[in-house]
Amino acid sequence: MSLVPPSGVNMRGAVDLSSLVNRPPAAVPGAPAPGAAPAAVPVPSLTLEGTDANFGEVLELSMTVPVIVDLWAEWCGPCKQLTPILEKLVAEYEGRFVLAKVDVDTNPQLTQAFQAQSIPTVAAVIGGQPVQLFNGAIPEGQVREVLQRVLELAAEHGVTGTAVAPAQAGESDEAAEAPAPVEPELPPLHRDAYEAIERGDYAAATALYKTAVAQDPRDQMAIAGLAQVGLLARLHGKTMADIRAEAAAAPGDLDAQLLVADLDLSGGHIEDAFDRLLTLFPIQDPAGRNRIRERILDLFEVVGQDDPRVAPTRSRLTALLY
Repeated sequence: MSLVPPSGVNMRGAVDLSSLVNRPPAAVPGAPAPGAAPAAVPVPSLTLEGTDANFGEVLELSMTVPVIVDLWAEWCGPCKQLTPILEKLVAEYEGRFVLAKVDVDTNPQLTQAFQAQSIPTVAAVIGGQPVQLFNGAIPEGQVREVLQRVLELAAEHGVTGTAVAPAQAGESDEAAEAPAPVEPELPPLHRDAYEAIERGDYAAATALYKTAVAQDPRDQMAIAGLAQVGLLARLHGKTMADIRAEAAAAPGDLDAQLLVADLDLSGGHIEDAFDRLLTLFPIQDPAGRNRIRERILDLFEVVGQDDPRVAPTRSRLTALLY
């Protein structure tokens, strides 16, 4: 199958998923014959957990229903912006595609197979064939455009089934009458910052979080949000290949090295990011050392102060400072 890249998204070529299955993907039982009506495929949920162990089943499902693959991690700030959008849209499209969420920290084979050098990474699987879609958190409107193109590609290749989850098949009266859970209301500045991130306006989000911190220096949510938006803004509009090439070509360029550390961390290579910065630290002048120190402290906020990799990095940084 030859799949045309969706307009406006970054395609990085074919992905080999053969190591993740014990046999070639087979048609799902009940899949329509050519010219038949689209199949209705029962699934436990429209949002599935994709793992190294079960991805063969996901590939088989993709023979009938397009599968969107969301590679994420618990510590990833941008993932927390994008994943809720994908979950909202998979419900809104009512089974025209299924979402498979893959935790990169616990599924190294899938992470490697989808070439997830930064996260979030989003791909599709159509008829057993993977298609790279985009990296990073993008606004909901752009996500919708990508999904629409995926559905068009799927239709071109006969993958037009519908996934039916138990809730779709029919809910009990009690469940139907149960009130929807109330989402906790964000403070106004946080809400406005979140909306700015959704539309890709990182400058506005930064200004809003800075205002929140100025109003309450103990606002940890705003401090973390500011660090996460800073990471998004620094990586926005840049490709992984260019970032790594520039860093390799100019090992003495601190800006290039800081950016590749950002890329490493966003892709889940947290130890690599911190080690790169700590290795650079001793050879810098005082201004360069201060920039590295500030960047490391920012990245602590991105991964979370309770991340197990923060404490040893903080100890190494302290030893270098004193």
